[in-house]
Amino acid sequence: MKVYIGPYRNWFGPYQLAEFLCFWARRNKEYPDWVYRFGDWLDRSVVGEFLKKKWMIDRTNPTIKVRIDPYDTWSMDYTLAHIIHPMLVQLKAHQRGAGFVDDGDVPEEIRSISAPPAKDGWVDEYHFKRWEWVMNEMIWAFEQHINDTWGDDEGLALRKDNGFRLFGKYYQRLWD
Repeated sequence: MKVYIGPYRNWFGPYQLAEFLCFWARRNKEYPDWVYRFGDWLDRSVVGEFLKKKWMIDRTNPTIKVRIDPYDTWSMDYTLAHIIHPMLVQLKAHQRGAGFVDDGDVPEEIRSISAPPAKDGWVDEYHFKRWEWVMNEMIWAFEQHINDTWGDDEGLALRKDNGFRLFGKYYQRLWD
């Protein structure tokens, strides 16, 4: 298996073009209002249409190349565990947000019903703790799979299965 995912390129649109063309107008990390009005004009012009249709679309997607060899699928769960585990560890280390987690997936002491009421009306005090708990369970499960830990303890086997279940359930919330 060989996987190459190039870096995500920076987004570039009419406002970035205005800032680039008017670089000399920058004062103390800020641009004057007329630079952004120029960006508005560029956005509504033919230049803006070109940038939106060609430049931005072509420049925001990374280069992705994947080659799968037949032996990569012989024990695909084990192969993928070696990829998923370090990605989960890195995501946890650099996470800037947290997905919403169902109360039934976490211990009772960090459920939303156990938390003091949210002051901002959006997330409660345990929101990030729930996500961290879910991430820890997923990381632990993949680590056990890599180490080929089967064990005779049914509790450990259930915990490992739960970590994989959580990975499937929260797959679309694995973002940074």
